[in-house]
Amino acid sequence: MVCPKRLGTNGKVSTLEQLARHARYEVLLINDSDITVGPHYLERVMRCFEPMTQDASKAPVGLVTALYRGRAHGTIASRFEALGIATDFIPGVLLSKLLEGGMHYGLGSTLAVKREALEKAGGLLGLVDQLADDYEMGVRVANAGYRVVLSGEVVETSVPAYGWRGFVDHQLRWLRTVRDARPAGYVGLIFTHGLMWALLNVLASGLSPVSLWLLGLSFFLRLAQAMTVGAAVLGDHEVLPNLWLLPIRDAVAMGLWVAAFAGDTIVWRGERFALKNGKLVKPEPSD
Repeated sequence: MVCPKRLGTNGKVSTLEQLARHARYEVLLINDSDITVGPHYLERVMRCFEPMTQDASKAPVGLVTALYRGRAHGTIASRFEALGIATDFIPGVLLSKLLEGGMHYGLGSTLAVKREALEKAGGLLGLVDQLADDYEMGVRVANAGYRVVLSGEVVETSVPAYGWRGFVDHQLRWLRTVRDARPAGYVGLIFTHGLMWALLNVLASGLSPVSLWLLGLSFFLRLAQAMTVGAAVLGDHEVLPNLWLLPIRDAVAMGLWVAAFAGDTIVWRGERFALKNGKLVKPEPSD
């Protein structure tokens, strides 16, 4: 199908809006283009909509999303990003689900949405200028009175063989998207950099015994969390071989977390945008 119109700054959602007009069924299933799924994926995702799996006292399920792991390709930067998905991003998703009593947003790895829920949430047309269209779709479906649920199926995303410039651009886009969507949660990420704070404490205290003990404790807690979520929950077979990269990756991640405060510019699909209240805005041309 040819989708010739550019309905907004988000070209992906512009295409989806034009495709959805041809869809015939009650549920639309949307995935990012780099996602690989298992043979029982569709069955397990759609099962979440079945009445027998739902609590009649709760709101109906409007959207189903799924966790994902990364598959790195070649470069250290690619391995850093895949490791970050398994040991940083997905643990954050699971923690927010626990603290907030459920899912209230979507992940681009899987967006299975009932057409009626999407329409009540403002439709795809309302997302054509949003950068985090997957996140925002889930938020709007939840605000429309439907539940967002997490499928038990884990899918896989292909992480490109990034050079360092591409890696930094992608990470800053990701981090600034989170900062824009959940500013308080983004500031709260300061507490997730425990290993780096412990290391800085060692340097500041002049290698005191207590600081070394705290560093060792932080290190082993970090490894335990990485193995629990990455290896056990996600079934990511790349986590264990790449654990030696984790302290270096955490140091880079903390620097990028700080850098993401210093601006609203992001690079997406080769284009530069300003991010304003979740929307992509083309910067004014300079004189």
